Amino acid sequence: MCGIVGYIGHRDAYPIVIKGLKRLEYRGYDSAGIALFDGNTLEVTKTKGKVADLERVALQKNSMKGSIGIGHTRWATHGVPNDVNSHPHYSNSGNLVIIHNGIIENYEPLKKELIARGYTFHSDTDTEVLINLIEDVQVNENISLEKAVQIALNQAIGAYAIAVFDKRVDGEVVVARLGSPLAIGVGENEFFIASDASPFIEYTSSAIYLEDGEMATISLQKEICVSKIKDGALVDPYIQKLQINLEQIEKGGFDHFMLKEIYEQPHAINDTFRGRLLPNEGVIKMAGIDDNIDKFLNAKRIIIVACGTSWHAGLVAEYIFEEFARIPVEVEYASEFRYRNPIINKDDILIAISQSGETADTMAAIKLAKQRGAFVFGVCNVVGSSISRETHAGAYTHAGPEIGVASTKAFTTQITVLALIALRLAKQKGSIDNSQYHYLLHEMEQMPSKVTETLEQNDLIEQIAEVYKDYSDCLYLGRGFNFPVALEGALKLKEISYIHAEGYPAAEMKHGPIALIDENMPVVVIATKKGHYEKVVSNIQEIKSRKGKVIGIVTKGDTSIKAIADHVIEIPETLEPFTPLLTTIPLQLFSYHIAVKLGKNVDQPRNLAKSVTVE
Repeated sequence: MCGIVGYIGHRDAYPIVIKGLKRLEYRGYDSAGIALFDGNTLEVTKTKGKVADLERVALQKNSMKGSIGIGHTRWATHGVPNDVNSHPHYSNSGNLVIIHNGIIENYEPLKKELIARGYTFHSDTDTEVLINLIEDVQVNENISLEKAVQIALNQAIGAYAIAVFDKRVDGEVVVARLGSPLAIGVGENEFFIASDASPFIEYTSSAIYLEDGEMATISLQKEICVSKIKDGALVDPYIQKLQINLEQIEKGGFDHFMLKEIYEQPHAINDTFRGRLLPNEGVIKMAGIDDNIDKFLNAKRIIIVACGTSWHAGLVAEYIFEEFARIPVEVEYASEFRYRNPIINKDDILIAISQSGETADTMAAIKLAKQRGAFVFGVCNVVGSSISRETHAGAYTHAGPEIGVASTKAFTTQITVLALIALRLAKQKGSIDNSQYHYLLHEMEQMPSKVTETLEQNDLIEQIAEVYKDYSDCLYLGRGFNFPVALEGALKLKEISYIHAEGYPAAEMKHGPIALIDENMPVVVIATKKGHYEKVVSNIQEIKSRKGKVIGIVTKGDTSIKAIADHVIEIPETLEPFTPLLTTIPLQLFSYHIAVKLGKNVDQPRNLAKSVTVE
C-alpha cells in the first residue's frame, strides 16, 4: 500500500520522482503528491487522483525544479482521499516535510498533546501528527533532524516507512522503516529512495534494503549512515545487486501488466524449476529444504499462513503435502492466526507464503511462530524482502516482478515451489515409491508447455467473456485439488471486474448455493477427468435442471460435459495434483477479458493494493 519515491543528487528530481511514482501505481492509491527543493525554494504539489492528475497540476506551476525530491502515492487510512490529506505534509513551521507509508496507531493522544502545546493541524492524517512530533522534539531538544526522527519514532506506535527532510539543511534526507518496505538506491554521488527497487533500476543496480527498526541519513556530503531506531546504534549497511531489469517491468507489447503476467507463466514456472528440478537424475535440489531436512522429516505438523491468493496456493499445497508427503497440514489466514492465540509447538513447521514478502499480517504470524519456537520457512517472490530475512529458511519463486494487482504468476509459481517441497519430502520419507516419484518429476517438467497449450484457448475465452460480462453474480465450483482454484477464480473476478462471485466445493452446492441458481446465474465448474469426475457431472446436471448457465473447465477430448454445458474450455491432460496449474489459467483470462470489456482498470482495481503492508 502507498508508494514512496525520493531522489537526492545532481539531476533534476522531478522527472525521476514522477516516473518512479508511475512505477509504483500497482501498489494501489487514491492521491499523489511531490515536494521539490532547489536549495532555496520548497515547492509542494499534491492532489486527489492519479499521478497523471498530479502531472497536470504541476504543469500549471512556473517551477518544478530541485535536486532533492520526495513523492508519494497515498492509499487512505486516516482521512478521506482529498488534496489536503494527500502527502507530502509539512510541520507547523514549514521547515520539515514528510512522506509516510503506514499507520501511526497512537496518533490521537500524540495529536492532543501537540495541540495543547500550540500546534495546529490542517489534515485528518496521522502523518501530519508525526511530522509535528518530529519538529517538537527537534525544537525542544535543539538537536539534528536525524536524532529528532529517532526520538519521535520511539514515541510512535505503528508501522511506517518515511522520508523526511529539513529545508534548512540542503543535501540531506532521513528515512526509516518499521513494518513497511524501504529501499535505497546507491548511485554515483546520488541516491534514490523507494518502496521497492522498480523506480530506480535504470539509474543504479546497487541497493540497500533497510531492515525493520532501522533508519538512515542520506547525505551528499556524508553519504549513508544507517542506525537502529531504538538506540541509535550504527549498522554496517549491506549493498546488494538488483536482480531485476527495466525490461521486466515494462508491458512488452501487452495492453495490461495482468495479461503480460498471465502469458509469462510458462516462463515463470520454468524459472521456478531451474536448478531445482532434475527429472533425468531423479533429483529435487532445494537448499532451504536440504539444509533443514531433519526438521521437516520430524515435523508433527505443517502450518501454512498466507493472505488472499497466497492463501489459495496454500490450500492447494495442503492437498499436495498430505497426498504425497503424508504430513498433516493446516492452512490459516495470517490475519486470523496472529490474533487467536494459536497452539504452536516446537516440532511444528510454519510455512509463510507472500508474493511481495512484505504482507503485514504474514510478517506478524512469522514473529509469533518464532517466539513460540517453531521453525519458519518462507516462500516469496521478492529477493531481499522482509519475509525472506525474517524466516529461518525459505525458497524464492523466481516469478519475476508482478506489477498487476491481481496475482496470476505468483499463484502458479507458489504452487510449483510447494509441490517441489512436497515431492522432495515424500522421496526422503519413502511415502511414494521410486517409480511414482520419477513419473511425478517428469510430469512436473511438462507443466510449462501444458500451460502454453492452455493459453491457446484465449480467443475462445474472450468470446465466452463477451456472453457473461453483464451478469451481476457468478458461482465457481471445484472438488479436491481444484476447490482452491474455484476460490481463486472467484477472487479474480471480484478483484478486477467488481462482479460478485463466490467459490465453493462442488459437493457443497446442495448445502445452500443451489438456491441461487436460475437462468441469471452463470456457474463455472472445474470438471477435469481426474478426481470425482462423475460426481461433478452430476452437479452440472443439477445446475442445468434449474436453468443455470454452465462454463466447464474440462480435460481435452471430454465429450460428456461438452454435451450438457453451455461452454467448455479445454486444458491438456495431467495428473490430478498438478491440474491447478492449468485450470487456473482459463479463470485468469476469463476475469481479465470481462474486466476489459466492462472498461475497468485491470492493473489498478479500485480500493486494492498490491502489497498490504498495514492491517
